[in-house]
Amino acid sequence: MTTPTGERPLAVVTGASSGIGYELAAQFAEHGFDLVVAAEDDGIETAAAKLRRDGGPQVRPVRVDLARADGVEELAAAVAATGRPVDALALNAGRGAGGAFVGGTDLADELNIVDLNVRSTVHLAKRILPGMVRRGAGRVLFTSSIASTMPGPFQAVYNGSKSFVQSFAEALRTELKDTGVTVTSLMPGPTDTEFFARADMEDTKIGAGHKDDPRTVAEQGFAAMMRGDQTVSAGSLRNKVQTAVGKIVPDKLKSEQHSRMAEPGSAS
Repeated sequence: MTTPTGERPLAVVTGASSGIGYELAAQFAEHGFDLVVAAEDDGIETAAAKLRRDGGPQVRPVRVDLARADGVEELAAAVAATGRPVDALALNAGRGAGGAFVGGTDLADELNIVDLNVRSTVHLAKRILPGMVRRGAGRVLFTSSIASTMPGPFQAVYNGSKSFVQSFAEALRTELKDTGVTVTSLMPGPTDTEFFARADMEDTKIGAGHKDDPRTVAEQGFAAMMRGDQTVSAGSLRNKVQTAVGKIVPDKLKSEQHSRMAEPGSAS
């Protein structure tokens, strides 16, 4: 793939050191994009080296904490320093924390989730999308979750953050419908990444249960973004059914079901 100027198009992917984010970056690399990839851990350097080896693109890694406003600005500056337009933006960085909101989680963790999942998503979108709109071209992929469709006992702030991301993505899609910029929401279910270990949820039914392959999720998300689809319930057929059924099941029942799946110790 090349742009009208003969260059490879440029994609920006956050949370790209592992999991769905890395696999999204791999999809871009395999389909002819150069990359700016970001994550807060030093694995981003290893990921960038692998992406260069596997796909042959130019890859610029940026190690930055997107839960901090200055981290978002640092990434935006790194993107601007390429001197190239952004053809695709995958806003994937996010994290969770399991446990009861009262007595089971720390305030600092919950606020970090809000800062990373919500604030940084808005902040970076505000920095990158205007250039796309001015050019009349671009593709944006938000990593939401099927968690966005239900209240999340024992993951209350995480599910709330993903509900925000889902609503935000759908609102932007409508605002930008005549600009040449498409917005797609990727809605995975439980996926085989480091998420559950980092969220201290390995002892829950959802943490110990079946998980989808992150490469499959990324492939479906990338394809949906390139088609300009509104949303994609990625991964297993179960996720797609759950998303469809969730549109008619009352929130009270969804909340109770989520509680049984996410309560600490429920795996046993």
